[in-house]
Amino acid sequence: MVNLSNRRTDLVIEAHEIFMNSSQAKEQAEEHKSPPGVEVENAGDEDVKITRVRITSPTGEQAIGKPMGNYVTLEIPQLKDNNPEVNQKTIDAMSREIKAILNLKPDAMTLVVGLGNWNVTPDALGPKVISNLMVTRHLLEFVPEHVDEGVKPVCAISPGVMGITGIETGEIVKGVVDRIKPDALIAIDALAARNMERVSTTIQIADTGIAPGGGVGNKRMELSKATLGMPVVAIGVPTVVDAATLTNDAMDLIIDSLMQESPSDSSFYSTLKNIDREEKYELIKQALNPFVGQLIVTPKEIDDIISRVSKVVANGLNMALHEGIGMQEMEKYLM
Repeated sequence: MVNLSNRRTDLVIEAHEIFMNSSQAKEQAEEHKSPPGVEVENAGDEDVKITRVRITSPTGEQAIGKPMGNYVTLEIPQLKDNNPEVNQKTIDAMSREIKAILNLKPDAMTLVVGLGNWNVTPDALGPKVISNLMVTRHLLEFVPEHVDEGVKPVCAISPGVMGITGIETGEIVKGVVDRIKPDALIAIDALAARNMERVSTTIQIADTGIAPGGGVGNKRMELSKATLGMPVVAIGVPTVVDAATLTNDAMDLIIDSLMQESPSDSSFYSTLKNIDREEKYELIKQALNPFVGQLIVTPKEIDDIISRVSKVVANGLNMALHEGIGMQEMEKYLM
């Protein structure tokens, strides 16, 4: 089995890429073919590329290293550039995919949980999304006559992290779920990627739940149908990359450049290039650890990126959870 545990990524599309580039994939699968138990479908356009991955068996689960279920990845290269047209296309696409994956009943109540630490910018995506969310459960309960048709009951919470509250996030969420009994839960969290190009340009939607902190080696209590007894959809945007992974990829790019500039030394560079990536990754991690520890890298513009991307994600959710509500109608429900 491909060892995915050493590659810090929460993205199924990257886990699939790692498998497809592995020697195991080359031995057992035809070219460009996914492993058994994994179905991949591509859609969208150059602005919003959509990849749907469905893991249907334990074999596929083992190959990819992710639980069985449905995963939708939206890749939007211009997401962090605040392009209004692309942002709207992203919101529309995200809304359609969430509706399809949730398939809620007309009167269903949804609890949205913004995971993460609002004091640490790369981890503040969840709380930021909640601040831009159209929360309506209380309005439908106390002033229904002032609520537009098509507005559904939505409530939200930002439980913080155990370092702030002293309480396991999953315990807080479980207590709220037991009290208000929502029909579905949506968890928003910052993710870790292995490719810097996907940081802040990718949105992943999954119906398998989420284990907060998993991408950075700090896995907490799982939020899933198994633990909460209801459908759980996880939505995340990668905001960080593991430094050892980034260094590994940078070395490959440098070697490729040197091979082109010095063809006479290509055999030497080919030898470096052909070192097993997992072995090279472990060597880099061991070399970095005494100096920087387990370093996580994030873009320098992360403050602005989180602010903009959180609004896109929140509006995608707003359109998905309410029927017939446009951007202008949303304004009066936002505090």
